[in-house]
Amino acid sequence: MDDTTNTDVLVDGETLYCIGCGAQIQTTEKDKPGYTPKSALEKGLQTGELYCQRCFRLRHYNEIVPVGLTDDDFLKLLTQIRDADALIVYVVDIFDFNGSIIPGLHRFVGDNPILMVGNKEDLLPRSLKRPKLRDWIRQRANEQGLRPIDVALVSAKTNHSVDQLLQKIDKYREGRDVYIVGVTNVGKSTLINQIIHQRTGEQNVITTSRFPGTTLDRIEIPLDDGHSLVDTPGIIHESQMAHFLTGKDLKIAAPQKQIKPKVFQLNDQQTIFLAGLARFDYVRGPRTGFTVYVENTLPLHRTKLENADTFYDKHVGDLLTPPADLDQLPPLTRHEFKITEKSDLVFEGLGWITVPAGTVVAGYAPKGVGVLVRKAMI
Repeated sequence: MDDTTNTDVLVDGETLYCIGCGAQIQTTEKDKPGYTPKSALEKGLQTGELYCQRCFRLRHYNEIVPVGLTDDDFLKLLTQIRDADALIVYVVDIFDFNGSIIPGLHRFVGDNPILMVGNKEDLLPRSLKRPKLRDWIRQRANEQGLRPIDVALVSAKTNHSVDQLLQKIDKYREGRDVYIVGVTNVGKSTLINQIIHQRTGEQNVITTSRFPGTTLDRIEIPLDDGHSLVDTPGIIHESQMAHFLTGKDLKIAAPQKQIKPKVFQLNDQQTIFLAGLARFDYVRGPRTGFTVYVENTLPLHRTKLENADTFYDKHVGDLLTPPADLDQLPPLTRHEFKITEKSDLVFEGLGWITVPAGTVVAGYAPKGVGVLVRKAMI
């Protein structure tokens, strides 16, 4: 076993990789991907479970360790797909669909077919018919210039419909490699762990976390016919709420179970606070109903618009929590919309409010978090 000049570790002439995130193992630079203390390296070689220190801490302590990897590094890794002859499995988070979009994905996939996978479908109410949801996802994909050959709905967390997804993958890959792509935090690694478990019986091979950016390099999983299923790094989507929250706040803000919609009958000039993370103003229109889709335990508070600023300043971090750490959260930024058809006002990574036509509304979110209007999902 020798340390090479580029700090990577070789055993019998072969480079070692972390089985959790795919980074090359090295023992000298603690702030770089793949760092592993030599004592842990030796133990990992003995047990056959070789994880970098970052993945070890993530798996055992849910502790995130930042590393020096840039967005450009992720994009360079994705460009490898352009020259591949492969089926592209594009995983999106149904609950955070807009935050799941990879801008300009068509530039990376070339002529390769795309199978869209909507993950976390267990979070959506059963009253939403799944064929309608698949059509909705296909329409939104078409708006992005993508033409998926099929749309699958799964819950990687509960293993729901993963076997059906595998059947679709086998159907469409036609003897080719399979590249799985997605932005951070869509549950991609959890899904691949389910696939590996169904194929091999191994459990929790790939590092998973609610934190963005867990997979650092491509991970290849061999298929029966000599081809591979390739897990690519998650593209970091900076407009996701997850990038601005601590692990404790994320646990409260990110849905854990099926969403129970909450309906508010509002007059104009009323405000709803979504904890201290976002704000909804009903600016103008008739008395009407608004339906809120967020984590069931996230506190919602209604007040008059004229009192809203004072209410927020007084109660943020207390009555309006999360956030628990005010220093980490950028100030809320206002976005106003005139609604001409039934739409969703989306706070990327937090949820959405379904808004009727003929109204003027405003959404506030931490500066940098996406706030947008889309065609209503439900």
